[in-house]
Amino acid sequence: MKFLRKPINNVITTYEKFIQYEASAGIILLFVTILALVFSNSYLSDFYFSLWNTKFIIGFENFYLEKPLILWINDGLMAIFFLLVGLEIKREILVGELSQIKQAVLPIGAAIGGMVFPALCFFLLEIEALDGWAIPMATDIAFSLGILKLLGNRIPLSLKVFLTAFAIIDDIGAVIIIALFYTSNLNIILLAIALLIILLLILFNYWNITHLAFYLLPGIVLWLLFLKAGIHPTIAAVILAFTIPAKPKVEIMDFLSDLEYTKKIFENTTHREKEILLSHKQYDALEDLNTSIELVQSPIQKLEHRLHGLVSYFIMPLFAFSNAGVIIKPETFGNLSISISVSLVAGKLIGILLGTYLFMYIFKANLPENTTFKQMIGIGFLGGVGFTMSLFINNLAYTENLLLDQARIGILLGSSISGILGYFILLFSSKEINKV
Repeated sequence: MKFLRKPINNVITTYEKFIQYEASAGIILLFVTILALVFSNSYLSDFYFSLWNTKFIIGFENFYLEKPLILWINDGLMAIFFLLVGLEIKREILVGELSQIKQAVLPIGAAIGGMVFPALCFFLLEIEALDGWAIPMATDIAFSLGILKLLGNRIPLSLKVFLTAFAIIDDIGAVIIIALFYTSNLNIILLAIALLIILLLILFNYWNITHLAFYLLPGIVLWLLFLKAGIHPTIAAVILAFTIPAKPKVEIMDFLSDLEYTKKIFENTTHREKEILLSHKQYDALEDLNTSIELVQSPIQKLEHRLHGLVSYFIMPLFAFSNAGVIIKPETFGNLSISISVSLVAGKLIGILLGTYLFMYIFKANLPENTTFKQMIGIGFLGGVGFTMSLFINNLAYTENLLLDQARIGILLGSSISGILGYFILLFSSKEINKV
């Protein structure tokens, strides 16, 4: 029945749709990163760097926030990115690849290995700037899936889902690390008030209040409290995501009954005022159906759907454009650059492969369907495409401009090498499979 198709499509979110968003976003990220490097190393360099340091004020005469534009992006807009990350994590835990231990085993193993080994590699290589140990630990979902997108149908969906799952677990680790290790000068009073806001949000969830305004408005207050309390405000966004209800107010079977009722009304009613307008009975049935369509959608699914376009096509590209720019000169290539790039390329590869195969041995699990060892090597390299989260942690780890620039070079270099190696390994291994 054609009239059922659109409402049901609004209810179902597939991996293909998620991957499509992330993959296309990765291609855009690549473009704006190159653009940032061109701007920062041309006659537009002064304009580029001064733009991000322009002060931007929001508020009133005695109550306002004044920050450089770069911090509004990194602390403000990126909170929306982290809200989406939190929603994706919650969805994966409830109904996705992390909902069953058998499905989650290998991504968890890959993620743990992919976080531990890059950090160890960094400590072995780096001499002085040790605060950036977490920079090579994260995988950029958008970039890595964007590279897979270039390979088309050669890559099985199971492998894309595996990469997505362990990258999301990486994000969980990154969020925990930011909360535990990149906080300063905690204000206990403000944190206590923030805790009350979190308890209120949990109560809203318990009472099954599904209107998003009841969560987003307190969420803004929570963001501000975290900002002033000394905890990075993006953590507030992740906490907010976990309080938003997953259960809709209308069950799917009740929704289908409403659809059938509306169908019967239209089939049994032939009267149209002036043969143009719907009858009152038809109009009332449609209004009830619109309400039912709204209430059958899970709040987290609805918000995730609305945020994906904003985050993928505006926030992440803007973050990349404002943070990837670095003046390339001899002093920006330092030991820190080498430490980060090697940790991303070698540390990630070794960690992901060892973690995956160790968990396969312990839990008697199998590789993702239609996947070979060569393809796992390719995925291991793609795990070294850090970029977004790596740049984000870089801004928290260092304050000195030289270290920031050296780390950016390391992130760009390591991510590029990982991405190129991962692409060609997957390309050639997929060709071998297709010949069989």
